[in-house]
Parts: sequence; C-alpha cells; structure tokens
Amino acid sequence: MTRDNELLIDETTINVQAGDGGNGIVAFRREKFSPRGGPYGGNGGNGGNVILRVDRGLNTLLPFKYKIHFKAGRGGHGGSKNKQGRTGEDVIVPVPMGTLVYLRDTEELVADLVADGQEAIVARGGRGGRGNAAFKSSINQAPRLAERGEPGEERWLRLELKLIADVGIVGVPNAGKSTLLSVVSRAKPKIADYPFTTLAPNLGVVVVDHKDFVMADIPGLIEGAHTGSGLGHRFLRHIERTRMVIHLLNGLSPDPLGDFEAINSELELFNPALADKPQIVVFNKMDLPDAQVRWPEVRGALIALGVQEPLAISAITGENVQALLHRVIGALDELPKPTPVAAQPVVFRPEMDEDYFDIEQVGDHWRVTGVRIERAAAMTNWDYYEAEMRFQRILEAMGISQALEDAGVEDGEVVVIGNTELVWGEQ
Repeated sequence: MTRDNELLIDETTINVQAGDGGNGIVAFRREKFSPRGGPYGGNGGNGGNVILRVDRGLNTLLPFKYKIHFKAGRGGHGGSKNKQGRTGEDVIVPVPMGTLVYLRDTEELVADLVADGQEAIVARGGRGGRGNAAFKSSINQAPRLAERGEPGEERWLRLELKLIADVGIVGVPNAGKSTLLSVVSRAKPKIADYPFTTLAPNLGVVVVDHKDFVMADIPGLIEGAHTGSGLGHRFLRHIERTRMVIHLLNGLSPDPLGDFEAINSELELFNPALADKPQIVVFNKMDLPDAQVRWPEVRGALIALGVQEPLAISAITGENVQALLHRVIGALDELPKPTPVAAQPVVFRPEMDEDYFDIEQVGDHWRVTGVRIERAAAMTNWDYYEAEMRFQRILEAMGISQALEDAGVEDGEVVVIGNTELVWGEQ
C-alpha cells in the first residue's frame, strides 16, 4: 500500500489575477431638441478583486493542490447616454485560519489571516477607463478620446499555514497523539501502526465541563527535525501559535526519557520561544504491561528533571484521560487570555514610487518601465488621435521624452512601454 503525500499541504503557491477595468467609450448626445448635445460616452466599470477570506471550517491548504489560478471578472464597458459599465465580479478564495500570505518572488508579507471571516484583497481590479464625457472642458467641448480599462493586478503568492490552536500535542512518531485527539474530540485522523502515520496536523475541539478549547495533533518529530529530517519539520511551525503543549511519551519506546529531551531540544532549536511554552508531560499506553512496569522509573526520572506532576494515561482505554483534560483546562485558565483579533480587512498595496521610470536599450529597441507610465500606455485607446496626443503630453510631463533623447533614441526606433510598441518621432 502506498500513501499519498497529498495531505502534506500546509504550504503552496497560487496565482491571482484581478479583473481588468472596462473601456470608456466615445459617444455624443443625439436628440431631437439637443443638436449640440455634446459628449455622452460613459466610463467603464472597475474590475473585480481577488479576495482571500478565512473559513474556520478549513484546516489545510489541500484544495490548492487542484486549483492554483484564480481570476476575477472584468468590468463592463461604458455605454452611450453616459452609462457606467458594470463592476466586475470579485473572486472569494477560502483559506484556513492562520494563513500567512507572501509574495512568491520577494517573500514580502502580504497578510496574516487569523480571524474567522477576515479578508485580504491580494489583487485589485483595474480602474474603469473614462469615457469622453469625462474629458469635456472649457477649451475642448467635444473631446474625441476615451480610455481603455486599467489592467487588473496579477501576482504569484506563497501561502503558509500555521494552525491556530490552544493546545498542541507533540512527541515522537507513534506515541499515540492522533489516538488521543480522536478520543477527546470529534476529529478523525488517519491512524495506523507505522512511523509517521500522521501526514498532516489535525484539529479537534475538546469540551470539558462546559468549557472548550482547540487541540492540534502535530505529526511526529524526530531528532534533527529542525534541520529537515523526517516529516515533523514540516509542522514545527504549527506549534508556534499554541498556548501550551502536551508532550506525549511513547510508553513502549526503548528510551522515553531520551525521546523527551530530544523533542524539547528540537522545539528550542526551531524557535527558542517554544521552550518557554507550558508543558504537561504525559506517559501513554498504560493499557500495556510493559508500560505499566516502566512507569514508576520514568516518573521518578521526569520529576528529577524538573517536570511537575507527570501523568500516565491510556489513550486507547481512556484511563486518566479526563484527568488530563481537567489539567489542561486549569492550565489554560491560568495563562493570559489571547487577545481577540478583529476580522479587519487587509488591502495589499506594494510600496513603490509610481512616478519612477527606467530606460534601457534592449537589442534594436528601447524599453521604458515604470508603474505610472505603463498604466497610462495600457489605458490609452490608440484608435483616437486625441488619445495619442494626450499620451505624448504625459511622456513630456514625466520627463520621459527628454530622458529618451538624452539616452540617444533616434527617429524611427521602436520604444516599448508595457505591451505597447511605439515608433519614436512618427506623427
């Protein structure tokens, strides 16, 4: 039997593309009693956004194994009689609570989504292009130009999941973590008798005496996990957000004390703050004779190491499990309450100088790059002479025309701005 690693999804990459804005149009009022009605072309609608929204019903990024491209709707084109185009449809992408969002190429943090229903606009729709009615002025009563819609933002994102749980269960592989979680909650992790049986963290809600908390079963750690050994290193990050830890020892391990010290060392090496989290140390598998025989010796050794009140349980039979849960509830009550996080929306706006531009000669053509000038080129409707003249004025106002001439551009050479090719000097 082979095991699919598809459950091992707590990090993935997705592509998001917002909708383009709709085009504005050139139109004029033509009515019986308004022979000089003037410009009447409406603006295009804004493109739709791509929005990540927290869904507390999710605890894995597995859905993104099957779909990684998300595209919002484009805005509708403007209409005659100054009609505004419709707004493009947003795309809502559900993500688990605790999802960190990074730009794939720069590793810049975009959002940390930690509250149910929290949203992050990760790609904004393009602005609708203006119709000719918007360009009317005292010196141009009948403008014959309109803008194309602004292209929507498009980017690759890296998603990383850090589960949000009150309690994390850690231990070596096959210590019984998944079994304990399944017994105390409605979680249904896959359980089998082989190392690394758990391929993904599992969450469960535990209810004790009308109080509840969230418990996470963290896949088994081995020595060297912080450097990438085994499977457990993939999940060390999930322990960072827990308030406390249940350290589960395998009652049948050849060296449970060695396991205990090795796991604690891995936690501290991964993140020193993990060493300060409160721990309840639990010796499991007391339903088996060998574990029963070893428990007194292990208990004494743990106390000698400074562990307060180690507990022996059997996750299979339920022995002392309720006592463990009451211990957890008591410990959580003594810890500082987590600060409530409001589901504030996040709008990602990269910090950049929109007026900055760069000029370089590439082969037999020149390339001009820059946020504002590339946007202007994309939104210029080259079918209208007035639009071309307006773009020429933008080049001059931004200093690009002079910069190109200083760089040595000559008449007849091609200048590329975004996806637009221009022949320099042609009228």
